[in-house]
Amino acid sequence: MTIYQHFRPEEKEFIDQVLNWKNAVDASYAPKLTDFLDPREQGIVRSIIGNQTEVKFEFFGGTLTSERKRAIIYPDYFQVTEDDFQLCLFEVEYPRKYISLQHPQVLGSLMSLGLKRGKFGDILVHNGRIQFFVSKDVEDYICLQLESVGKTTVSLHSQPLANAVQPEENWYEVSVTASSLRLDTVISAIYNISRQKSQGYIQQGLIKLNWSLIENPAFECKEYDMISVRGYGRSKIISIEGKTKKDKWKITAGKAK
Repeated sequence: MTIYQHFRPEEKEFIDQVLNWKNAVDASYAPKLTDFLDPREQGIVRSIIGNQTEVKFEFFGGTLTSERKRAIIYPDYFQVTEDDFQLCLFEVEYPRKYISLQHPQVLGSLMSLGLKRGKFGDILVHNGRIQFFVSKDVEDYICLQLESVGKTTVSLHSQPLANAVQPEENWYEVSVTASSLRLDTVISAIYNISRQKSQGYIQQGLIKLNWSLIENPAFECKEYDMISVRGYGRSKIISIEGKTKKDKWKITAGKAK
């Protein structure tokens, strides 16, 4: 059995990258800082590096509740500090009294700058205030290049990480059972809708898994997957805890309020 059998085929490239990070840290005895990772990628790092004594890892994305986080993979002698994660927090200044900006608009404008998604962390929206985290190596570039969000002229102001706003989205845990780990079945269980309805949503392009449109109802869900159902909100698979006596999968999920 190879390590790849535990993951999806399309994750092989990222798995190889994690293995290279681990081996490089082991060989050089020096820490490695990654770009921002989504929860599924963080789960892969946890699985591959595990609880080894020689090579360790820590995650941080700017706040204790951050979804996207950078990882530091490091040898056991290294003492990790918050500064080692090289994060920058920007606040977007715009005429809030007259204009409303939303998360997708901000993300779209950031992605239009030509940087890869891994350079951006969470986008925080609270009472009209908008902030986002970026890796420090692109701080100056973003400050110079981001002049508008949609058609709205904006300016950026750097903030200490301690000034991060609390995002409006809160999570609560639910425990459900599902007859399989198919995407349509898991959606049906988490959102308490019929499997026929969940299949329809998938076919209509209303479902995203880990921020990508998924059109295959039989796609197998795994721990740390993020699911978005348009009109129902977001959820995340926290753990898959084996099967019940009735041969159903026990799933602990987080749902956005």
